[in-house]
Amino acid sequence: MLSLQETLLIFTDLDGTLLDIHTYDWQPAASWLERLQDEQIPVILCSSKTAAEMHEIQQDLGLEGLPFIAENGAVIQPDIRWENVSRLLRGIPHPDIRRVIEQVRAREGYKFTTFDDVDVQIISDWTGLNRARSTLARKHEASVTLIWRDSDRQLACFEDSLEQAGLKLVQGARFWHVLDARCGKDIAIEWMVERYRQYEDREPTTLGLGDGPNDAPLLDCVDFAVVVKGINRLGITLQDNNPERVYHTQLPGPAGWSEGLDHFLG
Repeated sequence: MLSLQETLLIFTDLDGTLLDIHTYDWQPAASWLERLQDEQIPVILCSSKTAAEMHEIQQDLGLEGLPFIAENGAVIQPDIRWENVSRLLRGIPHPDIRRVIEQVRAREGYKFTTFDDVDVQIISDWTGLNRARSTLARKHEASVTLIWRDSDRQLACFEDSLEQAGLKLVQGARFWHVLDARCGKDIAIEWMVERYRQYEDREPTTLGLGDGPNDAPLLDCVDFAVVVKGINRLGITLQDNNPERVYHTQLPGPAGWSEGLDHFLG
């Protein structure tokens, strides 16, 4: 059991975890967010969303100024208080990734649709976001988001094609994401923890929460993990699923998020 008196860092996914997968509501987690803020425990958002989206969501949740990890670890925003620490864009930038996958699609005939292929209204229809937030969802800096429309066999071939180009395919709760193979939520979290050691002069205990396959690296690299009940049929496979370290919730979304914190911190 953890304690609110510990030097704790909380890393959390958004869609399907802290936010409802359909409505994006976070109110079931509001009381815990307020409590963590009162205890000055950082809640660090770690998502496939763009940085532009994350800034808006931080404002919604009262987390302004805290660091965050966007685009599955390809973009890192440091804490506003850390001097001489610049925002990081890791790996291959979005235009180059887009060019590679368009070349691969033209050559091999893979069937998928990216956020770059459609307008804001289509993204709004796919996600349920309003037009303003859908516009922010297109502002990728170091990844490409897509819907796969081909067979599992072709998916494996597509992954091989990406690997040859130094890229990788990551599955989220609803979409697939292509990014530099050298990036990941785990790598970004390790960078973030090291910055806390350096700038906050403390050795933190880490707690992570996530619901989709792309959250496995996040949950594997933290000290304690909450697997929030999700919609993905494959679930999450962890390297260490010891029940002393990992809790699987009965509830989905922000209600499950709160359930996980109740388990470890209640």
